[in-house]
Amino acid sequence: MLYRNDMDEVRTRLTVWWQGGDIGRPALLVHAPRTRPLEQVPELPRPEGVTCPRYTTKSLDFRVNWNTRACIGNEYLAEAVPTASPCLGPDCLALYLGCESREHGDNVWFEPCIATPETARFEYRADNFHWDFQLRLIRALKAAGAGKFMLAFPDFIEGLDTLAAMRGTEPLLFDLIERPDWVHASLKAITALYWRYYDTVYDLIRDDTGGSHFWVWAPGKGAKFQCDCSAMFSPDMFREFMVPVLEEMCGRIPYSIYHWDGPGALGHHEHLLSIKALKVLQWTPGAGAEPPQHPRWWPLYHRTIDAGKKVFIHADAAGLKELKREFGPKLKQFLIGAWFRDTASANEYIRMAQVD
Repeated sequence: MLYRNDMDEVRTRLTVWWQGGDIGRPALLVHAPRTRPLEQVPELPRPEGVTCPRYTTKSLDFRVNWNTRACIGNEYLAEAVPTASPCLGPDCLALYLGCESREHGDNVWFEPCIATPETARFEYRADNFHWDFQLRLIRALKAAGAGKFMLAFPDFIEGLDTLAAMRGTEPLLFDLIERPDWVHASLKAITALYWRYYDTVYDLIRDDTGGSHFWVWAPGKGAKFQCDCSAMFSPDMFREFMVPVLEEMCGRIPYSIYHWDGPGALGHHEHLLSIKALKVLQWTPGAGAEPPQHPRWWPLYHRTIDAGKKVFIHADAAGLKELKREFGPKLKQFLIGAWFRDTASANEYIRMAQVD
């Protein structure tokens, strides 16, 4: 493809890495600015009322132009893959199921659509505005990116985070205690619908080899899972409500990453490790905490790798040196992301990551 002419080699390395093989170093998502664009894509003016270009649904043409232009200024090195994102916001599934989005600054907010449990509806609607826009955007980006870049999966999200978006986080926390049967039934309905949306999108965005992309290319069906609201409840509740959802989803999607977010979620580590089909934990310390390369988190990484899973973090050059010293050959089970100001620094980082 135009922005990554060695894509076959990238696929080969990542297939080996996902399947537990040795590529001589961790898998790396390394980016740097491109000194000269490979093509010119004129910028369209921002439509009135658009404050969040990356998620807006106010103009299909503008979204296609903005997402296409997002690729042209980057070098994609090591295992980084050029992608355009058709995402409509964090928790697209909630939009497909009835939430409304509102642009607010450089992000979007979702408005709950379940006033009371009795009025809850979980159903596929082909005429849902966001789902219709999603499909049109994917098809338009696919045409614009043919031979140039891949499409990444939208950020579907699932389980309790989707139910929290639809119900409201505070009401859902009460529901976990006051009406657990309704929560279980709602999660089953959401999960059943997830597959209909996922399979439709996968068939549209997969590459010629069947590979897909969310953060990192995978040699088949891949996805990112999460439960950010789990920071607000106990490990026992996580085991009861969310582990069954994750077990089903990881069982059906072979290349899975769990977005493990913030110190409040640390108590769920053992439950996550118990999910046999889960492949990768992506640790995000959260605002105000030590960065993911910090030694505070190293015991978590050791336990994760010893349990047969991989670790995804971001680390700068100094952090990579320390991680290499601490983990040695285990570092090959990491996926590490990094951005650099120039290609020379990026290439030096890749050389530094080599593990003897």
